[in-house]
Amino acid sequence: MNSTLVKGLGLLEILANSDRPLGVTELASQLDISKSNVHRLLQTLVQLQYVKQAENTGYFVSVRLWELSARVIAGFDLPRVAAPFMQQLLDETQESVHLSVLDGDEVVYIHKLDSPQPVRAYTQIGGRAPAYCVATGKALLAFEAESRLASLSGRLKAYTPQTLIGPEAFLGEMQRIRQTGYAVNRGEWREGVHGLAAPIYSTDGGVVAAMGISGPAERLKASRIKQLTGYVVDRAAGLTGALSTNPSPRD
Repeated sequence: MNSTLVKGLGLLEILANSDRPLGVTELASQLDISKSNVHRLLQTLVQLQYVKQAENTGYFVSVRLWELSARVIAGFDLPRVAAPFMQQLLDETQESVHLSVLDGDEVVYIHKLDSPQPVRAYTQIGGRAPAYCVATGKALLAFEAESRLASLSGRLKAYTPQTLIGPEAFLGEMQRIRQTGYAVNRGEWREGVHGLAAPIYSTDGGVVAAMGISGPAERLKASRIKQLTGYVVDRAAGLTGALSTNPSPRD
């Protein structure tokens, strides 16, 4: 194998898994190569726009790496693989079902099934919402790097009186989601609309999407959300398993 390529990919993996910028000395120690080699690799990656340099604090991966991963996710044809799990969740809950991915600080709905109920939450495929305000978005955000969450916590905007805009409250919510494995929206994006979602994992353990339900607050009260949590978590786990056995449905 090309040793330079292997070292460069190893450096990218270390930076991608770090919740803070890393310096040359620390990277050299983790890669077990010289600081001069690390510096050359970093300069190449900076020129290719895969890495950026933080002022006086080291290096971190750029959004370009995320853009590549987003294209890979699109290649999985997620909506098609997710369809049977979403239909099962719709049958079990009778609430609108959404499949979402993260795009910066927003969540994008890439597939949905409407509730058969006459009163239901309105969304559309391709629609967007602030990720920190909706259940699928929160299920995705919670597994982002701590440094990214800390940055986001300082620029939260309230859309309803229920929106979590305090940094401490927001970061505490992210920790709760990581611990429980599901996220809840309590009218934080649109008043009167509640939601419940769980993350979808890739084979390497990263979170690539989220699946959940939404509906009127009158139907999705705390007691009913508690009853439906198992359905949402189980269907999300089923989709995670399907992706691991069908990583490239278009082939």
